[in-house]
Order: sequence, then structure tokens, then C-alpha cells
Amino acid sequence: MKFKSSIVGRENPITVIETDWDYNQKSHFVEEKTAIKEDDVEQITINNLIAEGILIVDTKMFFAQEQIIKTEMIGEAIVMNFIFSNNLESHIDQVEEDEYSIENTHNILYASRLNATFKIPALEEINYLSIILSPEFYSKMINEDWGIHKKFSKNIIEKKTGYLTPKYAPFNSGIQWIIHEIKKCTYEGSMKKMYLEAKIKELLIFQLDSLIEKPKNTEQIGEEDLSKLMKAKLILEKNFTNAPSLPELARLISLNEFKLKKGFKTCFKTTIKSYVTQLRMEYAKDLFKNETSNVGEVAYKCGYKDVSHFSAAFKFFYGFTPASFRKINIGTKIYLLYWNFFDTFYLDILSFECYLV
Repeated sequence: MKFKSSIVGRENPITVIETDWDYNQKSHFVEEKTAIKEDDVEQITINNLIAEGILIVDTKMFFAQEQIIKTEMIGEAIVMNFIFSNNLESHIDQVEEDEYSIENTHNILYASRLNATFKIPALEEINYLSIILSPEFYSKMINEDWGIHKKFSKNIIEKKTGYLTPKYAPFNSGIQWIIHEIKKCTYEGSMKKMYLEAKIKELLIFQLDSLIEKPKNTEQIGEEDLSKLMKAKLILEKNFTNAPSLPELARLISLNEFKLKKGFKTCFKTTIKSYVTQLRMEYAKDLFKNETSNVGEVAYKCGYKDVSHFSAAFKFFYGFTPASFRKINIGTKIYLLYWNFFDTFYLDILSFECYLV
């Protein structure tokens, strides 16, 4: 298999990888890193983990001017895609897809031979992770049960490039956590191979669970009750920082508690408590990105009276502590401001980050 990525209009490619694409259980991962920085106006960081039949590509890019990245892959593969950024415009030959990416979404692509272009917007940090697998290794991971995704399996058999589903799906907390574990893996040699293969399979399970359409629940919910459940969802979305209790919510929508709990889970595939937590965690992430609030202030704004309860919920949902998340975002903001306004001065950003935290 050959994988090549380059900036359109430039002579030298960013990445060129050639590897034996027959899966070999005894092969170890080889790490290759690419770091490019020019005149404080562009930065490219690519971490590749390469084994026979498996390729993990973690890419971060920032450009002062819009750039187009061209990616080519010779050799059929299944690609587990994870997009961490908005506004990434992509085009893959023979594939219909959303024109622009949505932050923290994922999908699975089969490519008989990949030709793709990605338009990178100016002054936005772009980050995506691709786990590229040989069909042989993918078959082993799903225990050769191609029936779990019949349409996608047919594309693979017919060597027709396409996604598992038309739309990218949002990350859940399980996906967030496993990606974090893959990126932070410290094992070496055979232990690293065992660990990463196990994490890739675990990640695939979460992907398939969220992407594959499940059989529709045969239990019918009447139109009147459905309308009340939709009202309950709207109430939670407007008041999640001070969410009503179950009895209060049931009273507000004129539905008994049993029907509310059961009906909410049936309609929205989550419990009321989990939905409130999801809304609070998404709000917390936005607060950390857009404000200088400390962890205690964000916890209070999200409806938590106890900071330790907020921190535990945040770590369970995202896979890392709110203090770590805040540090990363503050560091990124300062770095970008430095590039834009103080490009004549040298700033030790790591030391400054430690000072802030």
C-alpha cells in the first residue's frame, strides 16, 4: 500500500508511506513524525504509526492562507475517520458526502483506491485522525461477519468506494476516551501492538454501534404522549443548568413519571439524566473555549454545586479532566494570538501555560 499527501502547488509531498499491506500479527508499529513550520504562518504536525496492514495518521494543520491538500492511496482499505474541526471542506472521488466537516464527528470509509482533496481554511487549526486498515485485518476484527453492515459489505466485495453511512455521526464519550488512549499510548514493541489493536477494535465497536441503523422499536408511542416527550426534551434543553426533577418535569408535561422515563429512553435513545449531563458537558466545553473562567466557575455555570462532581462527570464524558482541557485551549489561543500579533517576539508558550494553570 502507498499513501501520499501533499499541498497542491508545492513540489515536495508532506507524507509518503509505503508498507506491506498483508496483515502480519508479528509486525511492530514504527513511528514516523513530520513537523513543518515556516515563518510563523503555517504549522503541520503529522504522527504516523505504521504496521503491516494498519496505518494510524494523526494530522494537525494551521495555515495563514487557504491551502488545498491532495491525498492519494494505492491499495484498498477501510478508513476509520475522526474529525475534530469544523469547516474542513473535502471531496473524495466517486463519493457523495457533506461538503463541510462538523467538529467531533466520525464515519467509516471503504476505498478501493483513494483520491481526495481537502480545502484547509485560513487561520483555523484543523485536526483529524484516520485509522487505515487492510480488508484482511478489518475482516479479522469483525470476525468475518460481513452481515453486520450488509450494504457496506457489498461495496467492499464489489470494490466500490463509499461510506458506511451518508452522514458523519457525533462522537460519544466512549469514542472520545479511546482516541485519547490511542494518542497517549506509551507501550513499546509487541505490547504496543497488542494494546493498539485492542483499542482499534474497541473503537470500531463504538463506531458501528452509533453508525449502523438499529431495528426500530416495535413499541408504539401515541401522538399525544410523543408531543409531551418532545416538550420535555425542549424544557431540558432550555433549563439544563437548573434541570427540573423527574416529578417536576412529569408535572410540567402532564405525563406520569413511568411513561416519562420509559418514553424518553425509547424516543431519544438515552436517559433523562444522561441527556442533561450531555448538555452540561457540551456547554462546559464551549465555556472553556470562549471564556477565561476557572474550573469552579464553569462548574457553577453548568449547574454543579460541587466542583468534584463536575470534574468527575467531565472526565467520564470526555476522557480527561477539565483542568487539562482548559490548559490545552488556553495554550492554543495564546499561541495563535502570538502568531498573528507578536511574530517579532519569541514566547516560551509552554512555560506560560504552566504559569496560567
